[in-house]
Amino acid sequence: MSRFFTAGDSSSESSSSDEEELYSEEEAGQKSEEESDEDEEASDDEDESSSDSEGPGKSGVSKFLRDQVSSDESEDEDKVTIVKSAKDKRLEELESVVKLIENAEKINDWSSISTEFDKLNRQVTKMTAQDKTPKVYIKTISDLEDFMNETIAKQKVSTKKMNATNAKGLNAMKQKMKRNNKDYTSEIDKYREDKGEYMVSDEEDEVIVVEKIKKPKSVYVEGADTGDDEGFETVGRGGKTLQYTPESIFKHLRAIVESRGKKNTDRAEQIRIMERLLDVAITPYQTIRVLLTLISTRFDLTSGSTATFMSQEQWKLAENEFGKLLEVLEENRNMVVLENAEEWEDDDKPPQPTPGEKLRIPGSIVSIVERLDDELTRSLQHIDPHTAEYIERLSDEQALYTNIVRGLLYVEDLQKDSKLETTQDSANRVVMRRLEHIYFKPAQVVTILEETAWKAIPSQLDSEITPRGSSPDTAALVQTLSTYLFKHSVDIIRARAYLCQVYYFALHDQYYRARDMLLMSHLQETIGNFNINTQILFNRTLVQVGLCAFRANLVYESQNTLQEICGSGRQKELLAQGVMIQRYSQVTPEQERLERQRQLPFHMHINLELLECVYLTCSMLLEIPLLAQTGSSPDIKKRIISKTYRRLLEFHERQIFSGPPENTRDHVMQASRALAAGEWKKAAELINSIKIWELMAESDKIKSMLSEQIQEEGLRTYLFTYAPFYDTLAVSVLASMFELSERKVAAIVSKMISHEELAAALDQVNSAIIFRKGVELSRLQSLALTLSDKASGLIEANERTLEQRTQGTANAFERQGGQGGRGGRGGRGGRGGQRGDRGGSRTRGGQQFGGGALGGAIKA
Repeated sequence: MSRFFTAGDSSSESSSSDEEELYSEEEAGQKSEEESDEDEEASDDEDESSSDSEGPGKSGVSKFLRDQVSSDESEDEDKVTIVKSAKDKRLEELESVVKLIENAEKINDWSSISTEFDKLNRQVTKMTAQDKTPKVYIKTISDLEDFMNETIAKQKVSTKKMNATNAKGLNAMKQKMKRNNKDYTSEIDKYREDKGEYMVSDEEDEVIVVEKIKKPKSVYVEGADTGDDEGFETVGRGGKTLQYTPESIFKHLRAIVESRGKKNTDRAEQIRIMERLLDVAITPYQTIRVLLTLISTRFDLTSGSTATFMSQEQWKLAENEFGKLLEVLEENRNMVVLENAEEWEDDDKPPQPTPGEKLRIPGSIVSIVERLDDELTRSLQHIDPHTAEYIERLSDEQALYTNIVRGLLYVEDLQKDSKLETTQDSANRVVMRRLEHIYFKPAQVVTILEETAWKAIPSQLDSEITPRGSSPDTAALVQTLSTYLFKHSVDIIRARAYLCQVYYFALHDQYYRARDMLLMSHLQETIGNFNINTQILFNRTLVQVGLCAFRANLVYESQNTLQEICGSGRQKELLAQGVMIQRYSQVTPEQERLERQRQLPFHMHINLELLECVYLTCSMLLEIPLLAQTGSSPDIKKRIISKTYRRLLEFHERQIFSGPPENTRDHVMQASRALAAGEWKKAAELINSIKIWELMAESDKIKSMLSEQIQEEGLRTYLFTYAPFYDTLAVSVLASMFELSERKVAAIVSKMISHEELAAALDQVNSAIIFRKGVELSRLQSLALTLSDKASGLIEANERTLEQRTQGTANAFERQGGQGGRGGRGGRGGRGGQRGDRGGSRTRGGQQFGGGALGGAIKA
C-alpha cells in the first residue's frame, strides 16, 4: 500500500463516526486543517504542502502531490483516479439529477420534473451546509424557470390541452419555483447577465483544485472559446479535448447524420457543433456540406419535440443559411446539389471533380424551399392573428418569396446542363410554390413583392420563365407561371395551377373569363378524385367566382354559384378556415390533427360574414318575388331556390317581437319582410346600412347597385301580389311608386309577360297594363288545395319514417309464395300460408285497406 493510504489510515483513527460518513480517506488526512478553516482549504493546502513540520497525514498528501508531478510512480497515479471526495460524489449526484430534469424537459414531462426538483433541493441543502451553493444548481433553476414560463405562455395560446398529470405537475412546479427562487435572486440575476462568464468562472475555480491531483494535460485550455486561425479546442467530459479543424469536419458531420432519428439526441448541441464547423470550413465543398446538414438539423428541432412549429429565431437562421448556400453554389459553378447524387464515403479525403465535369453533392434545394414555406405557414396557423406577433411573422414572407425565386433560378440553371439529368418535377414544385404565394393577393401587393425580390437577387442572375425585365403586369406573371405548369406538369399540380389562375381572375373582377375557364376545365366533375387540399382550393375558387358575379351585378349567377358552399352550413370547414367539432361526430384524434394542419393562415381567409351577407342578399332578391308569385297563383308549382334562406325567413316570421337589427342576418331578414310588404325604400335602407359592405372595393357602387336591384324586385313583387285586384294599371303610376323611368317599368313588365310570369298585356298606346282574369278559386277550393298539399306531405313523411325504421328492409314484411309469416317451423308455415290465402280470397271483394307504404307494412 502506498504512503498516501497509510497516512490516511493513521489519521482517520481519531475522526468521529459522523465525520467518516462525510469525508473520504484523503480528506480524513486533512481533517485537522479543515476544522480550523474549511472555507480556505485550497490556499491552506498550498501553503502547508511544502512544510516538513506537519503531522504524518499531511506529509503523505504532500508526497503524493510531488509524485503526481514527477509521474515516476504510476501506481500512485492509478489509485488516485479511484479516490473521490464526498464533495465530488455529491456534485456527481447533483449533475445526474440535473440531467434527468433536462431529459424530462425535452418530453414536457412536468410530473417527473417536479419529483426530480424535490430531490435536487434535498441534495443542495446537504451541500450548502458545508460549502456555498453550486453554480450548476443556479444554472438549473434559472433555466427551469425560463422553460416553465415559456410552457405556460404556449399553453395559453395552444388549442391542445395538457393531460391531467402534466397540468398538476406544472402547477406544482409553479408554486415551488416561486418559493424556492426567492432565496437565490441575486445569483440568478448574475447568471442571466452573462451566462458564459458565470459558468466559466466556476470551471476555473474547480480546475485550480483539480490541478493538484490530476495530470497537467487535463487543465482547462485558455482561449478555447475564442479560437485561432487553425481551429479551436474544447475540453469535454473527463478532460478529453474536442478538436474542430477543417480536417475533422466530415467525421463530425457523419457522426451527426448517423445520430439523426435516434432517441435522446441533443439536436441543439449538434447545431452548436455545426456552427463551429462552419466557422472553420475553408473550402466551398466543406461549407456546402456543413450548410446542408445544419439546415436539415434545424428542421429536425420540431419533429421530435412537443413544439408544433419552428421558432422564429430558428427559422430566420435556417433562411439566412439557405441564402448563404445559394451564394456559395452561385459562386462555384463546378459544384451542384442534386437529389440523385451519390453519397461520398471517404471522410478523410474530399472528392475531387474530374476536369470538365461538375462535382455532385447529395441534397435537395427544392425540399429546403418547401420546408421553409411549410414551417412559416405552420407558425402562422398557431399564432393569434389579432396580435402584433402575427404581423411581425408575416413580414418574413418577403424573405421566403425571395428565396423561392432564387431557388427557381438555381433549378433553371441545373436544367440547362443535360449531363446532370435533372427532373422536371423539381422546377414544377418551385413554380407552384411561387404561384401559391401570389394568386390570392391584390395586384399592388404582388408588384411590391416581385420588385423587392428582384432587388435582393444579384443582377447577373436571370430567369427564362419570368425574365427580370418583363412587364410589371401581375396578371401576365400569373398567366406565365400557370401556362408553364400546364405544359410541363400533370394531375394535381396542373389542376392547382388552373384553379389559382381562375381565382386570380375572379379576384380582379374578370368574371366571364374566370367562369369560362372553370367550366371548360370540367374540374367540378372530377374534383372528388383529388386530395383534400386541392378540394379546398376548388371551394375557395368557387366562392371567389360567386363574389365576383355579385360585384358584376349578376345576382342569379352569384346565388347559384354560392349555393353549394353557403347552403351546406359548413363554410368554415369547406374553406379550411376553422374546425367544426360536432357533438356526435365520429372524428378520431388523428383526423382532427390532420384537419387542423390543413387550416389556412388568417391572411388567406375569405370573410365568412361578407360571404353570408352576399348569399342572403342574393337569395332575398330572388326568393321574395317567387314567394309573391306562388302566393297569388296557387296552381303554380312551388319552387324553392334557397332552403337556408327560407328556413331563416320562417324562423324570423315566427318571432312574436322583433327588435332593431343587430347583425347582418337580422338586417337581411327585416329587409325581406319590408320588400314583401312593398316598402322597397325601407328594404334598401336596411340593406345599405350593413357595415360589412365597407370591406368590398368601391362600396358606394355596390350600394347603388343593390338599391336599383331592390327597386326592380319590389316592382315585380308588387305586380305578383296585387295583379288579381287590378283590371288595368298605368305605367306612370308604377314609375312614380318605385321611382323608375317609364321605359324601365315597361321593360320589366314586358319581360315578365314574355316569360309567362304575368297574365297581362301591355297597351303601348295608352301606356297601361291590361290584366287578364283567370279562373278565380273560391275560399273552399283554396282550402281543399291546402289540405291536399298537407296530406301529400304527411304521406311522404310516413314513407321516410318507414324507410328509416326498416333501414331498407321494407320487403321483409311481404309474404312470398303464400307462405305465412311463421312458416319457418316445419308444417306450421304451410298452414299459415293456407290461412293467408283463404283470408285473402274473402277480403278481395270487400273494402280494401290503403295507406301507402306504411299501410302496406301494417296490412302484411
